[in-house]
Amino acid sequence: MKIGGLPEELFEELDKSTTHVKIKTERRKFGKTVTIVELSDKNANLEKLAKDLKKRLACGGAVKDNRIELQGNHLDKIKKVLVQMGYAEDQIELP
Repeated sequence: MKIGGLPEELFEELDKSTTHVKIKTERRKFGKTVTIVELSDKNANLEKLAKDLKKRLACGGAVKDNRIELQGNHLDKIKKVLVQMGYAEDQIELP
């Protein structure tokens, strides 16, 4: 399918390169750490992205409140994974 004259795959790649990604961690009950991924692109397919991240990081997680919550602390690996997936390195914000 074409969007605005561009193939859908190319459109998704353009979207990824301009999407701002904010990553942080939170402490939950019983001392558990959760990695939170928030995207500036409200049209992003969070379910698909969450599935890919869970697979690549070998963890569980879910999509809640328009953000992805991954079980565990993945701050050391997640930036590299997102860059491999096509997101711009300078658009990824870590604490």
